[in-house]
Amino acid sequence: MNAHLLRPLMLACVVLTGCASYQPKPITSTQLAKNFEQRTLTNDALRAYLVRQVGHPIKPWPLPRWNRKMLTLAAYYYSPALDVARAQWGTAKAGIEVAGAIPNPVLQLPFQYSTVNPGPGRPYTTGLGLDIPIETAHKRGYRIAQASHLSEAARLNIGNEAWKISSQVRNALLDLFAARKRITFLKQKIAAQQQILDMTKKRKEVGDTAGPDVTLAVLVLTQARADLITSRGASQDARARLASVMGLPIGALESVQLNLDEFEHTGSAPPPAEARRAAIFNRSDLLGSLAGYEAAEASLQLEIAKQYPDIHIGLGYTYDTGTNKIGFGLAGIALPIFDRNQGGIARAQAKRTEAAARTAALQDRIIDALDHALAHYRTSLNVLRLSAVRLSAAHKQLMSQAASFNAGAIDRPALAQAKVDYQTSAITHLNDVVAAQQAAGALEDVMQRPLSPSAPNWTMTQKEILR
Repeated sequence: MNAHLLRPLMLACVVLTGCASYQPKPITSTQLAKNFEQRTLTNDALRAYLVRQVGHPIKPWPLPRWNRKMLTLAAYYYSPALDVARAQWGTAKAGIEVAGAIPNPVLQLPFQYSTVNPGPGRPYTTGLGLDIPIETAHKRGYRIAQASHLSEAARLNIGNEAWKISSQVRNALLDLFAARKRITFLKQKIAAQQQILDMTKKRKEVGDTAGPDVTLAVLVLTQARADLITSRGASQDARARLASVMGLPIGALESVQLNLDEFEHTGSAPPPAEARRAAIFNRSDLLGSLAGYEAAEASLQLEIAKQYPDIHIGLGYTYDTGTNKIGFGLAGIALPIFDRNQGGIARAQAKRTEAAARTAALQDRIIDALDHALAHYRTSLNVLRLSAVRLSAAHKQLMSQAASFNAGAIDRPALAQAKVDYQTSAITHLNDVVAAQQAAGALEDVMQRPLSPSAPNWTMTQKEILR
């Protein structure tokens, strides 16, 4: 092969050897299912992750009891939703590299053969040419800025997903707390109601009461038993939802002891100004929307810059039938005569307006939701305080009835009925506790910040969440 043709081909081969190669990573549903079933709360990798999060050794291991904080951190470790959000951020970060790529020069290999040789050399024309594009008007910088803001929006979306997971863990634990407490109260109520039914039947046998009294006792006992079955089902559902949001098989939670003491107490409502500041400056979705607006701004700048044509510089060497020629010049400039990118600019302006409206609407919704959540939480706390007073009065009444029974002033059925009444009051108070905790959770969701300082906050652990 002629040396004039061999050199450019060798150059092309050298350039191509630096290209990335494809690395297959096949996945199968069988392997995915196996990996899922092997997840537990006892493995050493999870322990190392938790140690990095809490900043101190965890002993003993496995944990004898898991509280909300540790379960939330474990959910951050296993959650498939966070894996998806992290992968989306990785895609967005790769977009920055794509945006910053400098256009490659185009290699040209002209060749002509002359049937009539006009020169003193060989009867062909060959050579090597380069078309070097040069972007103008800072287009590359605007592309990078747009991609960077989109990457930041994707990063903030991880925080938004992390908060959703934290909220879902809290809701599942609250439902589990409520179901377990309700089961305890209903068992005691059923035991007392069973005593009432047995004594009512005996009284009927001796003629001290009528049949409708027995029927009423049976209905009350049957309803209590039905409520117990429902509460047990609610407990199983809550545990299943907890496993689902954590990305664990249900079996991984079967032998795990949960610490639900946190839900026994409620904190005070934060000042409105502090709550509003937290909601506006702490919510990842609002920050992400602002980053999306900045990306729309960069996109508009890019479309405006596209009005200015890029420059193509041509460099080359040509062997022309015995004559060596070195070329240099402008390979081409697009003339903005018919199209000055009016359509692209108009669309980018519309998208910027849309992004601004979307961000403003989101902030309005957040402020409205915060005002409602704060008022609702305060109301729930007031109701809970009254409920505690009623429960205390019911407990005093039970103690009084017990003292009267010991003194012989009332009979055993009256004492059993007092126990049933107290358990009913305890369940009513539990409902008020759960309502207050639900209101607290709703307020936390609006602020995307826990009311309890001991609860996990994604902004404090984002290095590990973003891993």
